[in-house]
Formats: sequence, structure tokens, C-alpha cells
Amino acid sequence: MLHITPEVIGAKLILRGIHLNLSDAMKAMIHEKVGRLLRHEPRIDRVRIDVDHDKTKGAKAHFVAKGHIEIGGPDLIASVDSDDAYKSVDLLIDKLDGLLRKRHSEHKEKRHHPHPVELGVPLPKTV
Repeated sequence: MLHITPEVIGAKLILRGIHLNLSDAMKAMIHEKVGRLLRHEPRIDRVRIDVDHDKTKGAKAHFVAKGHIEIGGPDLIASVDSDDAYKSVDLLIDKLDGLLRKRHSEHKEKRHHPHPVELGVPLPKTV
């Protein structure tokens, strides 16, 4: 198993706070949780986490966490909203982890159970 260092996480992680400043505690929590994603799938190229304080949803505080994982093949994108920034990030990481697991199981299924291809015409004979 690959050991993920804070330097590796820092090189692969992009954090943004939109309409709020990310505290050091929140940055540390996000680094720790993204480390979990990188341990599951070391081929991740980059992870971008955006935490947005949405003030248009009424008087209560409303936070939206958006995640984007760049990996070979289609990128994985997820979004979660709640009334607490930490809760939004926590739910987002769980959702991204689920997407990575689903992607892995689909690739594994395809690898172990290949399906025949229908060509529609017979193959030409070789001599």
C-alpha cells in the first residue's frame, strides 16, 4: 500500500473558499479526508474542493461543498449542501469515496466478466 504524505496531498489538492475564508482547522480536516481518498485510489491526478457560503437561501447559513476528482477516464464530480460547512465537506468526501468505489467495482466487473462483441457480419477467413 502506498504511503500518502502531506506533501503528496498538498500537491494534488486544490482548496477554495467562496464567500468565506477557510480556517486552518477546516483545511487540516479536508487534508486528512482527502488523504483517505488518495489511499483508496493512488492514481488520482488532482482533487479540487470548493466550499461556498450561499447567502441566497434565506436567513440561515447555508454551505455548499463541491468536489472534482481528476483521474484517468471520466472525472468524478459531486456536490453536497447543508447548514454546516464541516458537515458539507464530510458528506462530500463520503460521496466522492462512494463514486470511487463504484468506479472501481465497475472496472473490476468489466475485467473479470468480459462481454462478447456483436459485429453483425462474419469475420473474413485468413489463409
